[in-house]
Amino acid sequence: MDTTALSSSSIEIDINRVMEMIPHRYPFLMIDRVVDVVAGERAVGIKNVSINEPYFQGHFPQRPVMPGVLLVEAMAQTAGVLVVHTLGREAEGKLVYFMTVDDCRFRRPVVPGDQLRIHVAKMRNRGAVWKFHGEAKVDDNLVAEANFGAMILEK
Repeated sequence: MDTTALSSSSIEIDINRVMEMIPHRYPFLMIDRVVDVVAGERAVGIKNVSINEPYFQGHFPQRPVMPGVLLVEAMAQTAGVLVVHTLGREAEGKLVYFMTVDDCRFRRPVVPGDQLRIHVAKMRNRGAVWKFHGEAKVDDNLVAEANFGAMILEK
């Protein structure tokens, strides 16, 4: 079997598999599925933003806006799924800690009814440390972007 062809093909990961791969749970699971996953390269997380999200009760009651830090968290969770997919089942459930967030920009508010597409691309990795570039988009419009680093740790 040609493993080169397999490694460059794209797959989709549903919510059940996402929850096997990363330890996050409601109300802090910020992605609903991951598509266009290419091991060691890139992934796209999908988040359907609903008025039922608990943070909208206080951010802001009269004009609900998804907090920017949660957009960055959605990028990190998408990257976590990419890392586990790249490393294999032995990496499932390991904790991934932020080390850095750089060049973070928020372009426009994300509101209930939006569908976020969170694009992450691996910049590099060395051992347990991984660096990514992330972009969050709604209808192909950039709403947030950041470069971030994370370290994978045993539980």
